[in-house]
Amino acid sequence: MKYLKQFCVILGFSFLGELCHWLIPWPIPASIYGMVLLFLALALKILPLEKVSETGHFLVSVMPVLFVAPAVSLLDCWSLIAPELFKLLTVVFSSTFVIFAVSGWVTQLAMGKRRNVDD
Repeated sequence: MKYLKQFCVILGFSFLGELCHWLIPWPIPASIYGMVLLFLALALKILPLEKVSETGHFLVSVMPVLFVAPAVSLLDCWSLIAPELFKLLTVVFSSTFVIFAVSGWVTQLAMGKRRNVDD
């Protein structure tokens, strides 16, 4: 029953994201609104982490299963992908390294600010 309650809390934030997407005319996906709202609720301690942590861990653990259908669809389109494979791999790897660098920089910046606040 605990997992069902936690999942309903997460679905509630997803629904709030859908409402925001419907009300705000920006080209931002509803799921992003929902994740930002959930993050803000957790960061501002409006929602205790214990209310969603176990279900969140479960959802993260089954996440790879969600990528099976898109991977199969890519294989169905191999004849379209094969001629552009080098370009696609170049973009994927270069963007991955950029994301790593920016994520590391932002994390270091946030940790540095947190250390300054704690001191």
